[in-house]
This record gives sequence, C-alpha cells and structure tokens, in this order.
Amino acid sequence: MRDVVEIGLGKTAQRGYHLDDIAIVPSRRTRDVDDVSTAWQLDAYPFGIPCVAHPSDATMSPTSAVRLGELGGLGVLNVEGLWTRYENPTKILEELAGLGEDARATKRLQEVYAEPIRPDLIAERVRELRAGGGTVAVRVSPQHTLALAPVILDAGVDILVIQGTLVSAEHVSTTDEPLNLKEFIADLDLPVIVGGCTDYKTALHLMRTGAAGVIVGIGGDDWSTTESVLGIRVPMATAIADAAAARRDYLDETGGRYVHLIADGDMQTSGDIAKALGCGADAVMLGEPLSLCEEAPAGGAWWHSAASHPSLPRGAFEVAGEPIGSMERLLFGPADEPDGQLNLFGGLRRAMAKCGYRDLKEFQKVGLVLDR
Repeated sequence: MRDVVEIGLGKTAQRGYHLDDIAIVPSRRTRDVDDVSTAWQLDAYPFGIPCVAHPSDATMSPTSAVRLGELGGLGVLNVEGLWTRYENPTKILEELAGLGEDARATKRLQEVYAEPIRPDLIAERVRELRAGGGTVAVRVSPQHTLALAPVILDAGVDILVIQGTLVSAEHVSTTDEPLNLKEFIADLDLPVIVGGCTDYKTALHLMRTGAAGVIVGIGGDDWSTTESVLGIRVPMATAIADAAAARRDYLDETGGRYVHLIADGDMQTSGDIAKALGCGADAVMLGEPLSLCEEAPAGGAWWHSAASHPSLPRGAFEVAGEPIGSMERLLFGPADEPDGQLNLFGGLRRAMAKCGYRDLKEFQKVGLVLDR
C-alpha cells in the first residue's frame, strides 16, 4: 500500500514521487550499447526513438515536425496553433522570439492566438506534413475535437492526438454536448492518443475508450504555471507507475490489448527520460528541450500550448536563448557538456546498456530506488 499521510484532522494525502526522487538500479548484467534498441511502435507506425513532440508552436512547425520524424521520433502539429491561423506565421514567431523580458509576453500571445482557426490551413498543413514522407500526427483539444475532426480526418492524418491539460472519459456538462471519447474513437479507423491524466483510475478509463495511447502528466516544467493557477502538480514517477498498473489491469481485462503510455512532464535530460521509461512509459513527450535546437521555429523561445489561453493562461513565456545545436545533435549528440541536455537518446541507450537491457519493453522492468 502507498504511504498515506494525515495532513490534518480528517484529511489525508497519498505520498507521490517525482522523477528527481528516484534513481535507476543497474542489474547484475551489462550490455554493449550497440546491441540496445530504442525502437517502439504505436499501432502500425514504427519509431526509432521513444520521442513524441509536445505540440507547441515554439517547437513544432510543419518543417520541424517532419525533421523529427526523419530522426525517428513523432512530430505533432497543433491544429489550433499559429500555423492554422496565419498563412505564414514566421514574422509572428520572430517577434515572439524577440520579446525577451517583455512583461507583455503573455498578453501578446493571447493577441496572436485570437485570430480564428482556418479549416483551409488545417488541410494545407496536413498536406505539408504528408509531403515530408513521415507519420502525420496532429493535436486538437477536447473542446474543439467535434468541430475540427471532420476537417482533420478529411485531410488524412495517420495519428490523432486529443490533448488538454487534463482529459477524462467522463466529462460532465450542463451547457454543452460533451465529447464522448469512446463513441468518437470507435468510429475512427486510425489510432488516437488521449491525455493528459494523472492517476490510475483516469488512465484506466481512458484506455477503455479504445485509445491507442494515453498521455500521462500535464507537461509540467519550470515554465508551467498549472500548479499556481489550478493547484495541480503531478509527481511524475508515481503517475507513470500508476498508469502502468492500469495498463496491466486493462491487459487482463481485454485479454491482451496494449495501450502505450507517453510521459509528459519533468523531462529535461537523458536521465529524466530513462527514469520515465523505467517507471513504465513507452515514450516521452518533449517540449522545452526541443526549443533548444536550431530547427525550433521560435528561435529558442518557449511556451506551452496552454500559455495563450484567452482567460486563464497556464504557462510562462520563456526568454529566448541561443540554440545549443541541431535537432540531430540534441537527440543523438555528440555532447560537449556533461549536463544531459544533449545526446538525449544516446544517453538513454547508454543507461539501458549499463543496466543490461536490450529493448524498451525489457527496460520497463528495471529496478528503482528512492534516494531522497
């Protein structure tokens, strides 16, 4: 049983652990790094590295999404972002990159995202992604899924990502017709990734909708303000392990249907990635780390996809910084700093080799220890 702490008379809280609270325990065996595979597969779509891009306009343009696909990951374009509101948002992105310490940064984000979404641009961006030759994935919020899905599906995507700060399978509304995820997914002939979620029950219910993948976490990092705005903070090690337990129970329940877990939050270094996968994730969703590569369309600036919300923004605008290398170097090295921010998936391969694991499925069984 997990620790339950009494925080006051009649009120208890379960103890949760962040990735910083745990460490990987090597096994009795080591392995040659060249014998290690970081490949994984979602439905019919194989990937060389367990990397899914957070759909922020700061990092994901049609060009950068295609580039991530070429390098083995999955680029995800936000169909509610700047690329579907403006014919060419390059000048806007350059302006945002130059805001620096401007106190109006959030207000300016809200202004540029107030432009209406254009269905014709959704179709055009999907065509651009398709022309790049890789797996085509786009993100839509639960609130706009029913309205935008016909355009997205007609355009011909491979994977649909339905992502909000928090997504449940039982949304209740007395004013609007809620999205019934189970019915919606059942009518589709393509894999759907849904999330985020933070606990066992929500993960299990999302799996029961028929989703091919579940996002665990809310994209928390140093620039996320979800805790200060909503009071919600996710201990990612615990959240991933809970979702992995839900997956095991769902496997038993269905007789073998496997749902992939994508960890979204607290991911800055190769060590963070290794620990998230060791907790049970199949892949990680990277946001801010991708803003550091030369291909990032906002030139080093970073903001979450919820940072531009018109009435309740949840994410600070990060001051633009100098790129630390190409996307290829960010993912595969070489690194010239010892902080784990470069060669992210080379670091993962090395961690797997040091612990003696051949592939990601095996690595999910790695031992963990609390060290704080």
